[in-house]
Amino acid sequence: MTEQHEFDKDYWERHWHQTHHDRPGAMSTSPAHPYLARETDGLVPGTALDAGCGAGAEAIWLATHGWQVTAVDIAPVALARAAERATESGVSERVRWVEADLTAWAPETRFDLVTTHYAHPAMPQLAFYERIAGWVAPGGTLLIVGHLHTSDATEQGHGHGHGHHTPDEASVTLADITAGLDSATWEIVTAEEQRRTVPGREVPLQDVVVRSTRRH
Repeated sequence: MTEQHEFDKDYWERHWHQTHHDRPGAMSTSPAHPYLARETDGLVPGTALDAGCGAGAEAIWLATHGWQVTAVDIAPVALARAAERATESGVSERVRWVEADLTAWAPETRFDLVTTHYAHPAMPQLAFYERIAGWVAPGGTLLIVGHLHTSDATEQGHGHGHGHHTPDEASVTLADITAGLDSATWEIVTAEEQRRTVPGREVPLQDVVVRSTRRH
């Protein structure tokens, strides 16, 4: 029987405490996901929202490259380390850290870029993507990087540094994501499945990457 996960505050606090215990340097040295640099290349830096920012690697990368970032996560322990990393990187003035539940929190403005990397809040995954898509300004970009749901999903690396598989409720198909982006509103620029290896991990990650531009 597949284990079910409740991606609430307690879950993520346990996750980040376990990550710090098992891999003490991971929260300080982990790089931004490689898709972020590729998919934002050519975009004019503006305002960005990192939804489910974790220990801040993506938010800090964006700030380093000229973006003004709002970074949101439910786990205080992850945000505390992220803020320290931002200070160490000299970009603390370009990142606003927000402790919030993304199933309830909503921004007061829309953003030029909304991005999420492996974030799993306590709501259905596709509903989460639909929710954050509403925070993209006209002409802005939505970048989703998630766990790909495949027939051998139980053998995938989790991507969070614990466990040995991606929970079914945290994985999605490429077709499901793109089907949720109405062509009248969105122009899909990137829609692909990727398999990549991560140093120190025996099982390659199966990723889904979708970038879309909001028409209006």
